[in-house]
Amino acid sequence: MHAMKQLLAPLLVAISLTASAERENLWPEGKMPDAQPHQVAKMTNEGGTNAVPYIDWRPAPEKPNGCCMILISGGAYQNCCDVGLVNMWERKFTAAGFQCVNLVYRTPRPKGLPIYQSAWEDGQRAVRLVRSQAVKRGFHAERIGTISMSAGSHLATLLATSALTPAYERVDELDDVPCHLNWAITGAIAYALDDGLGVANVRRGEGAKLDPVFQFDKKTAPMCMFHGSADPYSPLASTQVYRELRKRRIPAELHLFADRPHGFWGRDGRGDKAGAYDNWFDRAMEFLRQLGWFLGPLPREEELMARYPADFHDPAKYARENLWPEGKTPDFQNFQCVPYLEWFIPSNLTTRAIQIVYSGGAYQFNDVGGFEVAPARRFLNEKGMAVVTMKYRTPRPKGLAKHVTAWQDLQRCIRMVRSEAAEKGLDPDRIGIMGSSAGGHLTLLGVTSSQTPAYEPIDDIDKLPCNVQWGVAIYPAYSLTDGVDRENATGGNDDSAVPVPEFAFDSATCPTLFIHGDSDGWAAMNSVKAWEKMRAMGVAGDLHTLCRRGHCFQAKASPGTGSYTWLGRIWEFMNHKGFNK
Repeated sequence: MHAMKQLLAPLLVAISLTASAERENLWPEGKMPDAQPHQVAKMTNEGGTNAVPYIDWRPAPEKPNGCCMILISGGAYQNCCDVGLVNMWERKFTAAGFQCVNLVYRTPRPKGLPIYQSAWEDGQRAVRLVRSQAVKRGFHAERIGTISMSAGSHLATLLATSALTPAYERVDELDDVPCHLNWAITGAIAYALDDGLGVANVRRGEGAKLDPVFQFDKKTAPMCMFHGSADPYSPLASTQVYRELRKRRIPAELHLFADRPHGFWGRDGRGDKAGAYDNWFDRAMEFLRQLGWFLGPLPREEELMARYPADFHDPAKYARENLWPEGKTPDFQNFQCVPYLEWFIPSNLTTRAIQIVYSGGAYQFNDVGGFEVAPARRFLNEKGMAVVTMKYRTPRPKGLAKHVTAWQDLQRCIRMVRSEAAEKGLDPDRIGIMGSSAGGHLTLLGVTSSQTPAYEPIDDIDKLPCNVQWGVAIYPAYSLTDGVDRENATGGNDDSAVPVPEFAFDSATCPTLFIHGDSDGWAAMNSVKAWEKMRAMGVAGDLHTLCRRGHCFQAKASPGTGSYTWLGRIWEFMNHKGFNK
């Protein structure tokens, strides 16, 4: 009997939610624009041939937060099929204090019109209806957003970017109510690129342009976009929308995941064998919280160094080693610091993998004990992973490119770590590198150009390869041609801004995690365009941008935001890719 109850529980929840919803039709009788006899408006678990689109007001939250979330199913504009997903969204957001409303729009696709036209009409009308009842329903009229999937995310993007473009002619006084959104949270935007209008992207999205139907007008809302790298409905739809938002300085987040197909969104603990990426709800709430407009004021920021004060390595296993034998440093310049590495190995090893970490500093300085290194070292040591920190040569060398001596030091460091790993009980073929800012640029050099020697060999250590198995690039600077030694002149948004030539993107290029502040002058497009290039090569990585955050976003951050929890993205990435097993 208990087993039977467990099996029936999801069905019973779906039935109870549908039964307790309050349905409201969108259009007065005889006034629905572009009515077509073949279209219906129903979720796929509903019977009948209802032709009138509607919204379902779901039960009010016990502790309202003043916000309303409109739930928009996908279904290729052929049906509204995401019944379980909509119900799961409702459970989570209602518990968080949102008034939830399910939008059921007309499907299948209209004849003789764009595939989205009738749904867009229904969507604009639904937003107006929801806004008109804000006071009655107990939420704020300017705290209305959407969460959506696939074709539903195409519709949500239309609503979020093009509210000043009427989808239909005025029907009644309700149409005098504004139809803009205050935010949009999208999963796997479909049909947004010109190589996939109505179908999966025929060229994987490479070289495709964003459909000009998206106006990005003055009422464009902040957006938080989730997409899988392996989705046939290309994640470049989300990166192209993000690019347009960045041009207009509209706060946005982009969360891209390695190896994930269409439909991974919102599986809530069931979608990944490693348990990674199922905390999408946390990322969505962090986005809304970081905006600082809808969920109340941000909590007081906390110093990252103060949050990670304790070491977790075994002091008996600590070691410090100079990178170069005396007199053998390539391109030696006596005003530069002496480069070295340090081993930090925890006594409770849970993995044989090794993470090399180093800081940024504009290639003018670098700090192995600062906020870009020490907290990550302590976090990973506590997880049971060995960490090597590297001090590379700074300030910039004279007569050479700014990064050359640091690149030499990184290649040497990787080889030294590889040469010593086995005797320390670690895996020489599971090494990752991580750096921030200039260190992020150095990381991209390391992951994309390991087959290009940075120096002439000096000993047997240099016979070892210097490739790595993964990279972690935190707000990489100097990575696009519009910002080779400064903040990005075009924000990285112009087509002419491409990855700098020192990134070879050779055959040893490995999966990379990118984390970048959305408002960084060393633009987030440094990370986005590198991620796009790797995906085009078949190298799947993760990317997270954090809205309203600039350079060095993690130094001080508010609890409950992505800038506060960013270290967790590193562990999730390693879990999913299997690096830390």
